[in-house]
Amino acid sequence: MGNYTLPVLGFFFVLLCGGNEVHASHQYLQPEATREAIQPSRTSYHFQAPKNWLNGPMYYKGIYHLFYQHNPYGAVFGKTIVWGHAISYDLINWVHLNNALYPTNAFDAKSCWSGSVTILPGQKPVILYTGLDIKNQQVQNMAMPKNLSDPFLREWKKYSHNPIMMRPDGVNKDDFRDPTTAWQGEDGKWRVLVGSLKSDRGLAVLYRSNDFKKWNMYDHPLYSEANTGIWECPDFYPISTNSREGVETSSRSPQYKYVLKASIKFRDYYTLGTYMPDVEKFTPETGFRNLRLDLRYDYGKFYASKTFFDSAKHRRILWGWINESDSSADDVKKGWSGIQSIPRAIYLSKNGRQLIQWPVEEIERLRRKHVGFKDKKLEGSSLVEIPGITASQADVEISFKLPNLKDAELMDTHSVDPQLLCSKKSAAVSSKVGPFGLLIFATKDLTEHTAVFFRIFRDRNRYVVLMCSDQSRSSLRKGVDKTTYGAFVDKDPRHEAISLRSLIDHSVIESFGGDGRVCITSRVYPTLAIDGEAHVYAFNNGSLDVVVSSLNAYSMNKASFVSNIGS
Repeated sequence: MGNYTLPVLGFFFVLLCGGNEVHASHQYLQPEATREAIQPSRTSYHFQAPKNWLNGPMYYKGIYHLFYQHNPYGAVFGKTIVWGHAISYDLINWVHLNNALYPTNAFDAKSCWSGSVTILPGQKPVILYTGLDIKNQQVQNMAMPKNLSDPFLREWKKYSHNPIMMRPDGVNKDDFRDPTTAWQGEDGKWRVLVGSLKSDRGLAVLYRSNDFKKWNMYDHPLYSEANTGIWECPDFYPISTNSREGVETSSRSPQYKYVLKASIKFRDYYTLGTYMPDVEKFTPETGFRNLRLDLRYDYGKFYASKTFFDSAKHRRILWGWINESDSSADDVKKGWSGIQSIPRAIYLSKNGRQLIQWPVEEIERLRRKHVGFKDKKLEGSSLVEIPGITASQADVEISFKLPNLKDAELMDTHSVDPQLLCSKKSAAVSSKVGPFGLLIFATKDLTEHTAVFFRIFRDRNRYVVLMCSDQSRSSLRKGVDKTTYGAFVDKDPRHEAISLRSLIDHSVIESFGGDGRVCITSRVYPTLAIDGEAHVYAFNNGSLDVVVSSLNAYSMNKASFVSNIGS
């Protein structure tokens, strides 16, 4: 028996989580020639809906399914949201099917919002989703496949006794959404969480059921925290403390920690902790008390994420929604909005303090032309082009050695906001050790470029690694979000090289620093550094030399996205 999560997010997904606070758009696939000439920001190997505005994944009988929030009528958030549906054998190449769920009944008359999929015994998948009912109330509903023998699961029927969960007393009608993947306890009862808000206290409301049909709210939330706002798209799952392998959602072991994640104020926060099923209590190690510095899946554009357990390869996979950085008017003009991140394998770090993320291995099948070198010195204030690859559609891995750490800039970093620090110390600001990293989507004269880089600080008896994504010169366009992102990397540069991997795809950069300890996703829209005019450079703008211990860069092929094959 396996439980799979259906990331209810989408590429356009604001709504995916079912929230009216989030606003995403739709996407439509353009013919290839059109993308090259008119749609330079449309990605080539990130999942997008064919058009308009875009919930989650599962693995079932040899096929990966992605259900996503989708506006079928436009490229921005609309009044009617449905569940789009695509299938894949490798998580990279996709076939679009007809929509899986759309408004039909009083319990979901206005929209079918985010939710999850649970695989019940006997390989029976069940969708739990948020419906916006005829009274504009958020309620929780259930749907099952019409034909279990169809591996594509193209048709779904809604439970005749929906809704199956109503909101708690004292909760507003629009603050109750996004049921998680359910898990089964040793007592045989099923549990599920629903995100909510009560008196400015974020809640993971717990429901239990003996038969997966009749659900009763438990007398207290699994966990809650004051002053956080509503919790959207919650996720709750076990993770092994001694293995990189994922575990299915109902598994229990003394060797597991638990992850509770909530999408709060357009950021995805998580905390590690202990789950005590006998009293239905989750005890976090840190909680969400300091939203400025707490643990996050991604420190850039990444929201409404969802994990699922991939039983084929015994791994837990994370997917998130990457929204646009331009205006709704731009979305309408393009005819689409939002993309899905590259699926990421997720596991616990060796020290047990945080999660590690890394692109699924299947993405490497798209690699083609390779360029590489080792042990190349980057003197202060220098840059070296990485030649011979398609710089607007690439996968670049680089690792740095730092020979002169004792001269690093002294700074008390304990109470410093890393994002603010990255904004003040941009890629143009030189210090002793750094900035060093990559210039991506760069023109020859560097008029346009996005800098993803590191700095090293000395703080008392330790060294601190700062990772930044500086978009301040990413585009000549006005009215585009050019926020600079940043985070501290839990890594000791005295004993380990500093690594960076960036997946580059026309208008998105997903960067993994310190072997996946920090992830930063940026959405950029260059006007000059497009296709053949785009370049990638390794750079060092610090005064001290650094060494590129290894570099491997690849051009990337396009993934296959086949239009709707019908039902």
